[in-house]
Amino acid sequence: MSDKRGAGKLREKLLFQRRLIVDDGMGNEQSGDWETKFAAAVELIPLKGGEPVLAARLSGVQPYIIRIRSCAAARAVTPAWRAVDARQQGRTFNITAAVDPDNKNAWLDIMATQGVAT
Repeated sequence: MSDKRGAGKLREKLLFQRRLIVDDGMGNEQSGDWETKFAAAVELIPLKGGEPVLAARLSGVQPYIIRIRSCAAARAVTPAWRAVDARQQGRTFNITAAVDPDNKNAWLDIMATQGVAT
C-alpha cells in the first residue's frame, strides 16, 4: 500500500492560535484574546461517514482532519487551541485532538470541528 501523504496536498493555510493569559489587575489570571502562534500549510480532510459524523453535520458542525507536517510548534497544539483559515478569517476550527498517526513523527493529524464556538 502506497503512502498518500505529500507536500502537494498541503493546499490550505491555517493560523494556529492560543488564548493569552492576562492579569485582571487583582492578581488573577484570565483568558484574553486569541494570539497567533504559527502559520502552516495543511491538508483539510472533511469526514463524511459514520453515524456520529452525520449527526454532527445535521446540527451544523463539520468534523475535519487537519494534516500538517510535524514540527516543534505543531506538536505543542492542544485542544485549548484553535485554527483559523488564513484566507477566510471567519472560518475557524475548534481543535479536539492531535495525534501522530504512524509514530514516525513526520506528520500530525489534528481532529477539529468547524461550526462550533471556540
